[in-house]
Amino acid sequence: MLDSRNLLSGKRKYLFGLILLLSVSVICVAFGMTGSDDFAIARREVLLRKIGHELLLQSGDSTSRVLPVKKIAENEYQITFENEFTFQPDSLVNTTRRLLAKDPLARDYVVNVLNCGNSSIAYGYAISQNTKDDIVACIGRAQPRACYMINIKFKPAGISTAKSGYLLGGLPLLAFVGFILLRSVKPGRALPGGQRTRIFTFGSVLFDAEERQLIINKMTVDLTGTETRLLLIFALSPNQTIARSRLQKEIWEDEGVIVGRSLDMFISKLRKKLEPDPNINIVVIRSKGYKLEVNA
Repeated sequence: MLDSRNLLSGKRKYLFGLILLLSVSVICVAFGMTGSDDFAIARREVLLRKIGHELLLQSGDSTSRVLPVKKIAENEYQITFENEFTFQPDSLVNTTRRLLAKDPLARDYVVNVLNCGNSSIAYGYAISQNTKDDIVACIGRAQPRACYMINIKFKPAGISTAKSGYLLGGLPLLAFVGFILLRSVKPGRALPGGQRTRIFTFGSVLFDAEERQLIINKMTVDLTGTETRLLLIFALSPNQTIARSRLQKEIWEDEGVIVGRSLDMFISKLRKKLEPDPNINIVVIRSKGYKLEVNA
């Protein structure tokens, strides 16, 4: 028995030492790649220029220039333009989100549109990796034609793109070594519901939570962020009563305020958008909450 314990202890020490050695090797290689930082910065500036280019096109301007992107501080850049233009806030939000998705470190950032004359903020918003933390307002209000500058500030990241790529690339090797040495250990069973699907089908309705859309009878219906989060709770538990207090807590508590009538308003909006399918409805369960009722 003592020999078995010593053998097991020796294997564990060997595994720990091997993983530590491999980790140090991967980190050393990663941090040795200093030249990749300049490339990552240059690539980000190209994406920022493309944001400016698309904004001008959306404004009806296909001839004036986007001026060189300026790095005005660490992790902060400024896009300037040759001529005045107008913009739609929702188009600006969607354009920056789509293009900066190609920058693996641009997960959290703040965008401020400044007036050229006095640098006052004409419009601004914040995007987070967790969409529940996004701060986006005044989506539907078109901005007047004027001279604007766009400042984009990114949340600092500890490791550059290339370096993090090397670190992540070494994880499969570490996992493989651990599997070989501990293959006799029974793996833990995955928790039920571990796969987080983002597409749901009920009745004739297809709900794409990632794209914030409903597809009903080949028609596409757009959802707001709040409507999407609310419907996602129902979609995960169809034909089950969801307590009103739970809906309010999960949707609004993180924003620091809970408004009782807000829930009723969004439930009403979702009902209207689900109307094309008479077999789908959100019903009130008196004194309990709501239920997404799906009739076969």
